Amino acid sequence: MKIVAIEEIAGAYLFEPVPHVDERGFFSRTFDAEAVRRVGIDPGSFVQDSLSRSAKGVVRGMHLRAGRGEAKLVRCSYGRVFDVVVDLRADSPTYLGQVHTELSDTTQATLYIPAGCAHGFQALTEPADVAYRIDRTHDPSEDVAIVYDDPELAIPWPLPPRLLSERDRAAPSLARISGGAP
Repeated sequence: MKIVAIEEIAGAYLFEPVPHVDERGFFSRTFDAEAVRRVGIDPGSFVQDSLSRSAKGVVRGMHLRAGRGEAKLVRCSYGRVFDVVVDLRADSPTYLGQVHTELSDTTQATLYIPAGCAHGFQALTEPADVAYRIDRTHDPSEDVAIVYDDPELAIPWPLPPRLLSERDRAAPSLARISGGAP
């Protein structure tokens, strides 16, 4: 498994599997405890796996957790997504840094998102499935959302956004969130 440090977000990594391809298709390791351990991530810290399915054009995000945050491993298991991470850790050397990555079922690459970073994506295909491995049990009282079209973030969504959740439509701007971070 190839590990690529994401320069725009301190502590973020892209894990690129090396699939075995033959006439039947492919076989690919999508999680490797030793690979994540090599970059200082405790593979045993992940407590929840989740899956979302989105129609083409759907934007989910920008989401993060208050308190001690939430680290995630994110992979597009079917289709393609335009994935966005924004560093909202005020003490980070990459504070307000962004990374835009296409994740797809073709590469099966996994993006590690450190706690304190906002995450969102837009489905580029009909449908797109995104698998999450999360290091904390979900507590709705800690959910934080930033409006997807925040002018300060100026995220270049590739398609016209559609079918937004009520939570995402009503989310405040980054400026309205205390100190610019949760």
